[in-house]
Amino acid sequence: MSDEKSNKEGQLNIELDDKTAEGTYSNLAIINHSVSEFIVDFISVMPGQPKAKVKSRIILTPQHAKRLVKALADNVTRFESSHGEIKDYEQPPIPMNFGPTGEA
Repeated sequence: MSDEKSNKEGQLNIELDDKTAEGTYSNLAIINHSVSEFIVDFISVMPGQPKAKVKSRIILTPQHAKRLVKALADNVTRFESSHGEIKDYEQPPIPMNFGPTGEA
């Protein structure tokens, strides 16, 4: 086996296009789940605006959701070790009018 082939085994080539690299701002996430998936909707709520739209939806398996929770917790711990505690100043209410309305 060549060195080039053995170096590529186990590696994943991930591409990031320019539009995705810009990112999408979100200051609210709503999480729902079923027996087979977790759905995370990322929303941008602006002050004084009575309406907000879902900007991005990510659907995960339960196993990937658990890995994401662990990865986020690890990163928050490392961030706080370098920059101090992240303070949670406010607890915004979760919108009660989110999701399907049952209209046909």
